[in-house]
Formats: sequence, structure tokens, C-alpha cells
Amino acid sequence: MGQGEPAKAPPPRRRAKRGNSPHARRHQDRSYGALDLGTNNCRLLIARPTPGGFTVIDAFSRIVRLGENLSTSGRLSDEAMDRAVGALSVCSQKLRRRNVTLARSVATEACRRAVNGRQFIDRVRRETGIALDIIAPQEEARLAVLGCHTLLGPGDGPAVIFDIGGGSTELVLVEPEGREPKIRAWWSAPWGVVSLTESEGREAIEGPDRVKAYERMRERARRGFARFAEWLPKDRDDIRLLGTSGTVTTLASVYLQLPAYDRKQVDGLKVPTDSMRDISTLISELDFSGRAALPCIGEDRADMVVAGCAILEAILDIWPAAELGVADRGIREGILRSLMARDGHRL
Repeated sequence: MGQGEPAKAPPPRRRAKRGNSPHARRHQDRSYGALDLGTNNCRLLIARPTPGGFTVIDAFSRIVRLGENLSTSGRLSDEAMDRAVGALSVCSQKLRRRNVTLARSVATEACRRAVNGRQFIDRVRRETGIALDIIAPQEEARLAVLGCHTLLGPGDGPAVIFDIGGGSTELVLVEPEGREPKIRAWWSAPWGVVSLTESEGREAIEGPDRVKAYERMRERARRGFARFAEWLPKDRDDIRLLGTSGTVTTLASVYLQLPAYDRKQVDGLKVPTDSMRDISTLISELDFSGRAALPCIGEDRADMVVAGCAILEAILDIWPAAELGVADRGIREGILRSLMARDGHRL
């Protein structure tokens, strides 16, 4: 299963004019908000435009596991919804405190799939005042590309940008064209770190045959990407790869042997893909306590990181670039750029 298209790009967005327009200057001090409620995380950014970009003035991130047990029940559980509403209440307070006048809040795979997703959206609006927009996979992929494409390595060859989420993984094939890359194909596969972990089962992942469980997850993910793989150009030696997700930033931290996560060192890093495979193999062989003991993984990520590694290796199998670009940015940054460009800011 999955959703995608081989060549149809989303409708083009109006480019900001060169130089800030009078309309943009009137809104120079406006604060913009971008909220992304995923299957696993709730993340918020609040920023103000600056020449050529923006400055983040507030941020929030919390693991809420909204999609916990969704793959088996088809519903968002009461406990998961309570956790998400608690995090969204914090976001609502920050948006008010920062006097944000223009914001966009999106929900992705968990709310798309859950039979009670719409009821949850209504509850969020009643209790927090936040109006969540359940976006389609194509829009999710577009925003991720818009938010991180500037970190693509130099070159004229095709590139794959991917986002490993909690409930799905978005892959986008892009080629250079002007200031923003042109989307040639996109695909949304139904495997994310939460759904793949639950599909395999934690007992198998932690058991004595956990390496075999890892290979099964990797093969599941690879099958999920098979249609997208058919659209990829063959026999190219100048291909590029960029990933945005907790999986790639976590593995990049392990690669750097950081004692604690440091966005400044991770965002924009280029890592040899052979090194990423070696780290994935190490993680697949460790038990929960061994993974939790690794700096920048800890107990919060130790159970889901194995599935993330399996998905990453499946991507490397179909797109064997020499190095992986790492982005600690994505949907939220894409939202901010869209909102600011709409006000005439040149980004």
C-alpha cells in the first residue's frame, strides 16, 4: 500500500518578489507559528522573518505517541489523545504569549488513518483553540521538501528527500530547477517507526532473534517503497540523499558521538551512508537497555529507533547515495516559509 505519483508536482506556489514588498515591511514584526502533530511527536515553531530567512523565537517538542496501538485498533486511544491535548495546550499558550497572528497547524498520518480522527480534531479545537488541518500525504511531502531542500548537497543530479515519520514515510524525487527543486515523483508508504514497531511486535524486536526481526522490518519497508523505486532514474552516479526525521538526526548524533543532542552540529551534516549502515547494524543487535544507554537515544527513543534504522536501510537499498545529508528541519519550516512568502517576504 502507499500513495504517490510519478511525475505530477503539486500546484506551483507564488514566488515572493525580489526584495521585501511594502506589504511585507508592514508585517516585518509579525510572529508566525507552525505546528506539526505527527504520529509520534508534537512540534511547534514560532518565528519572525529576517532578510533571506527567519529567526526562531520559541519552540516546543514533546513525544506524545498519538498513534500508539492505532495499527491494531484503528482508533486513537483515550490515553494517546489526552497526551496530545496536553502538549497542544502548551503550544496554544505559547502562541498566545508570543502574539502569533498567523499560524498553520497540521496533523498527519495518525489522524488520517484513525476512525475517530475527526472527533479528535474537534476536541482539540474545543479544549485548546487550535484548528488542526489533516493534510494529505502529498502536502506533507511538499512541506518537508520546502522546509529542508536548502541542505541538499551540491550537484546537478537527482535527489531523494525523505521524512521517516511515526505512521508513514514520505519520499520525494527532486531535480534542480531554480531556487527550489522540482518535484518529479513522491510516495507515501504506510510504514513509520510506530506502525512498523507495532507490526513486528516489541517481543520480537527485543527477543533473542531480534536481528531476524530487524531484517523482516527492513524487507517490509523495502516492499513498501517498491513502486517508488520503479520511478527512480537508473545508472546515475551523481545522486544525492537528504533525510529529515528523528531517526536520521539521532543516528547522526551517534555518528558524532555527542554526549547530548546538539542541533547546530547535526543540522546540515553529511554522513557516509556506509557509516549509517554500520550504526543501524549495531542498534539492531543491541537490546533495549543497550540502546537506551547510547547518548542521544535514551529510553524515549530506544524502542522505536530499531524500526527507524530498518526504514533508513530500505531507503539506502533503493537509492544508494554515497552520503546522507541530515536535516533537523522539515514540515514546520516549510509551513513558516509558505506563510511568510504569502506576506511577501523573500526567503
